[in-house]
Amino acid sequence: MPSRITISRTALDGYPDVYTSEALATLEALAPLDGRRGELMSARIDRRRRRTADRQHLDFLPETAVIDGTTITVAEARAGRFEGAVIPHDLQRQWIQGTGPATKPRASTASGLRNVAYALLSGADGWMFDGEDALGQVDTMSLDNVRNLKLAFAGDPQFHDVAEVVAGEMNSWAVGFHGREIISDWRQQLQVTTRIFRARGLHLDDRHIAHADGHGYSASMADAALYLANTAEALVGQGRSLVLYLPKIQTASEAAHWATILDAIEDHLGLDRGTVVVYVLVEQLEACFQLMEIRAALGRHFVGFNTGRWDYINSVSDALAWDPDFSNPNIDAITMTYGYMRVYEDRVRRAVNTPDLNGRCALWQGGMEANIPVGTEAAVAAAMQRAVAGGRREQVEGASGKWVAHWKMVHVMRPVWEEVGDDNQLGRSFPPLTYTTEDARALRTLEDAPRTVRGARDLISVGLQYGNAFGRGFQAAALKPADFFGDDDVLYLMEDAATGEIRLSVLWEWLHKGAAFTDDDADTGVRAGETLTRELFAQLLEEEHAKLLRADSNDVHDDSKTTTLPIARAVVEAYVLEPVKAPWYIDLLNLNLNVTDLSVADERIRRFLDEFGQDGTRITRNLDFNSEN
Repeated sequence: MPSRITISRTALDGYPDVYTSEALATLEALAPLDGRRGELMSARIDRRRRRTADRQHLDFLPETAVIDGTTITVAEARAGRFEGAVIPHDLQRQWIQGTGPATKPRASTASGLRNVAYALLSGADGWMFDGEDALGQVDTMSLDNVRNLKLAFAGDPQFHDVAEVVAGEMNSWAVGFHGREIISDWRQQLQVTTRIFRARGLHLDDRHIAHADGHGYSASMADAALYLANTAEALVGQGRSLVLYLPKIQTASEAAHWATILDAIEDHLGLDRGTVVVYVLVEQLEACFQLMEIRAALGRHFVGFNTGRWDYINSVSDALAWDPDFSNPNIDAITMTYGYMRVYEDRVRRAVNTPDLNGRCALWQGGMEANIPVGTEAAVAAAMQRAVAGGRREQVEGASGKWVAHWKMVHVMRPVWEEVGDDNQLGRSFPPLTYTTEDARALRTLEDAPRTVRGARDLISVGLQYGNAFGRGFQAAALKPADFFGDDDVLYLMEDAATGEIRLSVLWEWLHKGAAFTDDDADTGVRAGETLTRELFAQLLEEEHAKLLRADSNDVHDDSKTTTLPIARAVVEAYVLEPVKAPWYIDLLNLNLNVTDLSVADERIRRFLDEFGQDGTRITRNLDFNSEN
């Protein structure tokens, strides 16, 4: 039987330890499922276009509807009449989960393995090794990611050599910051942390695999298949669970498709059904209308939800792009206690605490702590105080744990949950979910908050910096607005792809809806009540770009200023000015990975926006894919 897929020769020849015979067979077996993914992604765009055309807000599903891809009705899902997962032993306590990739751009194996060592020596209860928002996609980073995890999980001597050195470095830092070492026995410490992997979303194509007809192959299937084919045997042999995070799910139908993918992988690898368990990141407004339906669709695979911030804000902005009455304030005002965010969090905690047929509830993992404890003593102390207060708030609200974006934050946040002591908060009593018109309206609740030129500058600066970092392979980067470069009283935040998405979404929203500024701005002469015009946006873009060109190489690498930064600027400008809002900033960034010619980038950007504006087509395949290279 002819192969259904094609893999680039560079990837195949360079990573025989990743593209093993079992991994290749799994990828082949999954290929027929990609047609359904295409249908689901087309349905996303169709729903988005209909809402825009009909000026229609999102609503809850009819109770009598059957969840596509299942035999479960909406009413049954909401009542918990489905079988969910048993929470495995190594997920019972997940007070602190760290996140980050298992490699670095263009890194040697030894250098990339340092990332894994930091993670597994951090003392985190779990570490989500990221294949998605924080993992760069230049060259073969996605394959380095899997290779490094395979080596580390198997206890390869090369990994142990790296881990021993890293443990000493971590202890040296900890003595200065905490006044004590944090690792007593590095070999023992490596066994503590639950291994978790985040695959890319259904909306993305893999860069190294294509279908035989040239169409892009699902990045979700590529990630799940390669990760599990390469690590499942070692993890199961060690008595560990196989745990994934699933991002960017919008509907229960999409969750059902994920369940089909996971079932197929389990069957192919000889695993019992339900062996692979998953958290779902609630990153999409539409998903918040279908929380119980998503739980039911994933069934025995589902163990919990996670509540993030940037991606969810972006999804709200995108879903309401058509609504002239909805405009976000400055994004730093949109905390987890702001308007629609507070409602979102409350619905998630009610959903996980609704028991299934067997009386089982699910986990709720709280959001990201993005601070990094690097700066002046006073600034770090203030930031850590805010971080602990945020963690304490989530713990009180019912979260069983929290995310941190850097290993240095693990021991800062852990005491919040140690003070309480309970492994988790499964089954806490909250009011049952309701599905009224008022509930739907509450999910788009705005509150008075500043919208300023200063806020627009910050959006532009960080949006530009993120696009530049992405182009260089750093999908996770420490960023802050250019006006604060050199000011150690303002800490860097660890940012990933969601950072760019929300910055550009809000800029688009302000420009195309005529959102009024709430304050005067002395630098530009803008008065409260005026708006972000095309002319003002062009002025601010030029000024913020100029600051990046002048920046020290520690903040903006000098060799990026004539290569990837101009392309990031072109993407930001085109996205924000385009009358039809593109759904994903990352689409335009992915199209231009490894591109350094601005004229080529301009052509690709224009082509994408024209095709999307014409009929909703998203160009997601790797335009540089060549099976012979």
